[in-house]
Amino acid sequence: MTATRARLDANRWHLQHGPIDLIIGADGEATAVHAAHEACWQRFVGVLDELVAELPLLKQPLPAASVHCPMKGRVANRMWNACYPHRARFITPMAAVAGSVADELIEAFARSGVTRAYINNGGDIALYLSEGQSYRVGLLADLAASPGAPLPGDHAFDANLTLDASMPVRGVATSGWRGRSFSLGIADSVTVLARNAASADAAATIIANAVDVQHDGIVRAPAASLKDDSDLGDRLVTVDVPLLPPALIDLALTRGAEEAERLHAQGLIEGAALFLQRHARVVGLNPARPVHVPYDLPRAPYLPEAPCSKYAAY
Repeated sequence: MTATRARLDANRWHLQHGPIDLIIGADGEATAVHAAHEACWQRFVGVLDELVAELPLLKQPLPAASVHCPMKGRVANRMWNACYPHRARFITPMAAVAGSVADELIEAFARSGVTRAYINNGGDIALYLSEGQSYRVGLLADLAASPGAPLPGDHAFDANLTLDASMPVRGVATSGWRGRSFSLGIADSVTVLARNAASADAAATIIANAVDVQHDGIVRAPAASLKDDSDLGDRLVTVDVPLLPPALIDLALTRGAEEAERLHAQGLIEGAALFLQRHARVVGLNPARPVHVPYDLPRAPYLPEAPCSKYAAY
């Protein structure tokens, strides 16, 4: 198993190494963008081996007590530090793996001549924005809406928002029971905005777990019975959610929104959008830059510049 890369177009590359699957886009002066892509590739080829070397510890729950980070690798350190604020609840550093990889690689683009760039790691996105630059990000409410990669012209979105350089957001991540990772809750999706992708990744996991209710029709199973090496062990994860009555949808979203509001008040996230069965809650976002959720309108069209935040394998 070796790392591979393929050019998608003049500005985008596809990088893959085992389970790490990235779409990378950048704009700016051609020479600077080329050098940034090369630096990103050189860093990428060693990331998986670094993570595998520390995998047993990365799959262990963080202790509730205050302790120093025991990780050696840079990406592993990012994972641990992003999850550390949530240690009072069950969480392992693996909850932030995708966002941490994206954060590590986006550093290659923070150079003169690159105006903006993104690393999309299966829906967890790290951004680089120079002054005056922005990205418009599309959100999918249902992580099972499409099994393939969101590419220009392929999909319509359920919501969208614009992130510009004046905002503190440099990371976007999504979690939910329909995604590629297991969830303890029933959210179709929870998208979180934070100052980096690792923090967004960890918080999305925590908030999505909180979107939950008891209902006889909800099917749960031990994570280890679905994936023998799951870091969740025998904890029950959501397998299926039936159509729920509006009162239960409202209760589940309220619980998730309360968790999001707590994290926002602590400064751990900048905002969150929570989705469950075509209902939505938005927490903490600047009213001047709202998330547009056009459920009463035709679904928003795809914008070719936009990285899409959803859990999906490229």
